[in-house]
Amino acid sequence: MSAAVLERTILYIEDDPSSRRLVERMLLHAGYRVLVAECGLEGIDIARREIPDLILTDINLPDLSGRELTTMLRGDERFRTTPIVALTAQGSEERDMTLAAGITGYLTKPVDIDSLSKTVEYYLGGGHDKVETEKMSQARNLYIQEIVRRLEIRIRELESANKALTRLDRIKDTFIQLTAHELRTPLTVVSGYGGLLEATPSIKALMDTDDSAKTVITGLVSSIDRMQNVINEIMTISRIMTNQIDLSIKHVNLKTVIPEVIASFQDATQKRRLTIHFDPTNAPDNMRADIELLRLALNNLIGNAIKYTPDGGSITVSAKIDEETHQARISIKDCGIGISKEEQKTIFERFHTASNTLLHSTSKTAFGGGGLGLGLAVCKGIVAAHSGSIWVESAGRDHEKLPGSEFIMLLPMTTQNPAQGKVWG
Repeated sequence: MSAAVLERTILYIEDDPSSRRLVERMLLHAGYRVLVAECGLEGIDIARREIPDLILTDINLPDLSGRELTTMLRGDERFRTTPIVALTAQGSEERDMTLAAGITGYLTKPVDIDSLSKTVEYYLGGGHDKVETEKMSQARNLYIQEIVRRLEIRIRELESANKALTRLDRIKDTFIQLTAHELRTPLTVVSGYGGLLEATPSIKALMDTDDSAKTVITGLVSSIDRMQNVINEIMTISRIMTNQIDLSIKHVNLKTVIPEVIASFQDATQKRRLTIHFDPTNAPDNMRADIELLRLALNNLIGNAIKYTPDGGSITVSAKIDEETHQARISIKDCGIGISKEEQKTIFERFHTASNTLLHSTSKTAFGGGGLGLGLAVCKGIVAAHSGSIWVESAGRDHEKLPGSEFIMLLPMTTQNPAQGKVWG
């Protein structure tokens, strides 16, 4: 057995387990390094990763035909000259189509055990099956027709799947909306009872003298407030999803609005020794926007920065007129753990959260805590409704180096009508 044979790597793609095991054993016995795959897409992944010397594939795979697989691989310059050999029991017309697709040659099923190694060496040595010119032209035409036919089938399948997904998306949106409405009514009643408890003189007197009672009642009211915030987020995202968001355009002075939002986090920042810097010097004072929705977006972004900044850290909020777009540019920059490049692609999607799901019941201002993953999605919807843009910049996620993250909003100085079209396609 030559050293050259020992160095050869063969990728064998076959969905039938018994055939796969038989041919794999034969090739291993002949001294080849053998890689196996059960379907075409898996085979393509392995081929791109391992770059085999020869690819042996069944012509009828569950996901791709051997011809489709070959066409996809030949499109990669690394496989332009790689021998690709098809295993087939089909007739001569099908074999001609196989060669027209770029396959080097074919082996007839069932495989001849005695000649397999010799045949493989023939193709590894540059051998190539030949077809008459006239037959090759006919085979190419047949293959093109086959590609068109299969494309039409795939397009119809995709259209059908897309219709099903659209229907499910509508059902999901309706469910979220109904759930939020159903939760809001009893929660309003519970909230009223909570306020009544706090306002009742005898209860207030009890709270002044009994620390455990004070803890229970304060915790109850705090939990109700948190639930109301969650419901409000769901209601907002529901309106955004169904294009039912109405903007109440008013004069906005960012020099005062931003400090007001920052002040609402005073308890959290003091408790965790966080510093939030804001210089109002260049902040626009003559915007026209929905001030309440803008407050909500700022609240979510600053709260997110607090959540992912370790105790003792700092957050910088800035606002100015962007020199290129002449829009209001609002930035919230933290010195926290950062966001991975992969997470940055989906961070504004509904129900996305970068935190541990076990922490979703914790305070939204606790380090690493989380919610439903709606805060940034709400921001995206609010910004889109104002015809603005929002994005995140971060060098990556690192709990030790703390690269931080910066969320940036660009908003028109004057918003007249909400942008049309769904934010999430």
